[in-house]
Amino acid sequence: MSAPRTTHAAADGLRFAFGTLTALPVRVTRWDREAARAGMLAAPLAGLVVGLCAAAVGGLLLLAGSGPLLAAVATTAVPAVLTRGLHLDGLADTADGLGSAKPAEDALRIMKRSDIGPFGVITLLFVLLAQVAALTGLYDEGWAHGAVAAAVAAVTARLALTLAARTGVPPARPDGLGATVAGSVPARAAVLTALLVTAVVAAVCGGLFGAYGAYGALHHVLALAAGLGAAQLLLAHCVRRFGGVTGDVFGGLAETAATAALVVLTLG
Repeated sequence: MSAPRTTHAAADGLRFAFGTLTALPVRVTRWDREAARAGMLAAPLAGLVVGLCAAAVGGLLLLAGSGPLLAAVATTAVPAVLTRGLHLDGLADTADGLGSAKPAEDALRIMKRSDIGPFGVITLLFVLLAQVAALTGLYDEGWAHGAVAAAVAAVTARLALTLAARTGVPPARPDGLGATVAGSVPARAAVLTALLVTAVVAAVCGGLFGAYGAYGALHHVLALAAGLGAAQLLLAHCVRRFGGVTGDVFGGLAETAATAALVVLTLG
C-alpha cells in the first residue's frame, strides 16, 4: 500500500510544482501541506524544464543567424512567459515593500497593490539588464555556454524556493501561496535536495565541457552556490522586515538567485 501512496504523492507534488511555478497547462489537484512539501521539493525539475525551453529558443535564434544579444533577450523572455511574469512581478513588489521603509503591515499592504512603484521599476530594469548582458556574453562564447547557463540559472532559481520553504521560515500572511508553502519542507530534505542538485549540476557540466570539465563543473557549482547565497540573504532580510515570506517574496528570491548565478558564470 505504501508504494502506490508514495507514487501518488510524487505525482501530486509534480503537479503542484509545475502548476504553481510555471504557466504550463498543469492542473493542481491538491492544495494542502503534503502536496506543497512534495511540490517544493520538485521545484528544481520545473526550473529545469523552463531553463531548457529558454535555451532551445536562444539556440534556434542563433541557428537562424541572430546575434548573441537577440538570443539573450529571447532566453530571458522565455522564463517570464512561462511564469506569466509572476516571479518578476514578485520581485518588483518585494522591492517596493522593502524600499518603502515602512512597518511590516504597511509594507505588506504596498506589496499587495496591483501597481508597481519606483523601487519595483528600477529593480526590474537592472535585473533584466543584468540577465540579458550576462547571457549575451555567454552566447558570444558559444551556444553551449549560454544554453547551460540558462538551464543552471532556472534550476538555481527554483532550488532557492525549495530552501525558502524549509521549516523555520514563517509566512508573513495567513493566506496565499506563501502561507501554503512556508515551512512545508523539512530542513534536512531541503538541504539534501540542494546537495543532490549540486552534484547533478557538477556531473553534467563536467561532462559537457570536455577538456575543461573540472573547471566547468566548479564554475557552475560556484554560480549555483552564489545564486542560493544571494537568495538566502534576501530571504533573511525579508523575514526581518515583513515577519515572514509571501508569494511575492518567493518570486523575488527566484529572480535574485537566477541573476546572481548568471553574473558569476560570466566571471573568469
